Amino acid sequence: MAVNLSAPGQLAPVAGARWATAPAAIKKPGHDDLALLLLDAGATVAGVFTRNAFAAAPVHIARARLAGARALLVNSGNANAGTGRPGHADALACCEHAAAALGLEADQVLPFSTGVIGQRLPLDRMIPAIDRLGDELSETGWLAAARAIMTTDTVPKGASRTVDIDGKRVVLTGIAKGSGMIRPDMATMLAFIATDATIAQADLDAALREAMARSFNSISVDGDTSTNDACMACATGRAAALSPTAPAWRDFVAALTDLAAELARAVVRDAEGATRFITLAVGGARDEAEARAVAFTVAHSPLVKTACFAGDPNWGRILAAVGRAPVPDFSIDGVAIALDDVAIVADGEPRADYAEADAAAVMAQAEYTIAIDLGRGDAASTVWTSDLSYEYVRINAEYRS
Repeated sequence: MAVNLSAPGQLAPVAGARWATAPAAIKKPGHDDLALLLLDAGATVAGVFTRNAFAAAPVHIARARLAGARALLVNSGNANAGTGRPGHADALACCEHAAAALGLEADQVLPFSTGVIGQRLPLDRMIPAIDRLGDELSETGWLAAARAIMTTDTVPKGASRTVDIDGKRVVLTGIAKGSGMIRPDMATMLAFIATDATIAQADLDAALREAMARSFNSISVDGDTSTNDACMACATGRAAALSPTAPAWRDFVAALTDLAAELARAVVRDAEGATRFITLAVGGARDEAEARAVAFTVAHSPLVKTACFAGDPNWGRILAAVGRAPVPDFSIDGVAIALDDVAIVADGEPRADYAEADAAAVMAQAEYTIAIDLGRGDAASTVWTSDLSYEYVRINAEYRS
């Protein structure tokens, strides 16, 4: 069983994983916007990346360097996306300076960037800061790193877990950033998770991909998949050895999934301008893919999201979104809809005992569930999303100002 170690203002250190942060005035001066993670020799690294066809330069480089990776260099304020060959060269230059500061080879450093698309990295400010990062490394630097990678986030996002493996403790700690341009499709905007367990790279990759399906790949703020999405898992090799044949493997994967889901939900709770955290629980589907298709169709509906912001129980918007989901041979006859415990639709028709005031009371809450039963089978899926507010429009209208 996983134990939640997370506490306000602290995250559990992971032996063999050290962070450093520094300010480089990439977008605005006065706060750390560079973070560097150094891993012990022998560590393994796995990652999942954006499916956006125009992936940023750091994504291409990081994806090609997973084997033998020892360090992760992250900057906020500039995505280094849509910058062509010069952007690729800029990312390589940052890796070279980080490697020199750490005594590594350049191809052992993976770059990650988040922020404005289409602008060159300010190397004149970044490189002097990168050169100093090697002197600031600490196993207790997780929270500082979570702050340094923020863009429009309002709070740092982090979580820790422990798992007992044959009487010995294994630690997992992770951080994430993201609050807009969130419909991850293989990752979130940026997330970094480390464990002190000893795990082969292929096994770590399998565990990460399994965890993604129930966490970062089950959230949406605005339906936009970033050019820079990446979620990384690192195993430092300082604690118990684990593999899929070990009795405790399922406990480890469950802990990884639980941690990733907490980070994913934190992204949605901090969504740009959000006033509601909404769980979309879709059941009665023929298979999980069908349930997810319905959940994301509802999650991406501007009409549903604005009704949620208004606290308006205009359930016809939910019904219409369900009906346009890409589900074959779909009939309204078996569909049921509820808001928390307030049943609205049954067998495709409004319930006779439905009272709009009861639904309005649910939608006035900061968090609630929209439950949808398709009446077609036994499969289910859960997706987390947010409302769409005036503030979301303002934040994104003023993003570059």
